[in-house]
This record gives sequence, C-alpha cells and structure tokens, in this order.
Amino acid sequence: MMLWIAVVATGLGCYLLKYAGMAAPRALLDHPLVRRFAMAVPVALLAALIALQTVAEGNQLVVDLPRLGGIAAAVVALLLRVPFLLVLVIAAATTASLRALGLG
Repeated sequence: MMLWIAVVATGLGCYLLKYAGMAAPRALLDHPLVRRFAMAVPVALLAALIALQTVAEGNQLVVDLPRLGGIAAAVVALLLRVPFLLVLVIAAATTASLRALGLG
C-alpha cells in the first residue's frame, strides 16, 4: 500500500510541476535570469548523471578505465563537432574495445 501512495504522490507532484510551468505568467518566463536558469539546469543535470554513471558502482566510487576512456573519446568527438549519435557510437566502441583488451 505504501508503494502505491508513493507512486500516486510522485505522479501528482509531476503533474503539479508541469502545470505550474504552464500557468506561469509570460513576463516571468521572459525574464533573462529565469531563461538563463532554464537553459543551464538540464545541462547540469545531464553532466551530473554522466559523472555518477562513470565513476560510481552502487555506493562506491570506482576507477573504471574503460568507462573513463569512453567518456574521454566522447569529449574529443564532441569537441570535433561530430553528430551526437556518432558520439554515442564512438564512446560505446571505445569502452567495449578497452574491455576487450582486458583493461576493465
């Protein structure tokens, strides 16, 4: 029963957050500070998720060379302005290659 309460509460919270964004006055959304914040938050969240997935395993920090190599390859590909889908393929191939070489 407690699980369903959590599911319903989370769903309701998501709905209310979405509604708050749609109900916000246009003047507030056009404010430069709000606009800059809205542009920066998704980038920061994605970077945090990538960092967490790269160096964490369960509750421990790990140094996994294939993962770090894949991230490094992705960064280089992004700096070279490679299309994003190809960046993903490069990162995955680099990680898989390093694992196949026995580094992971």
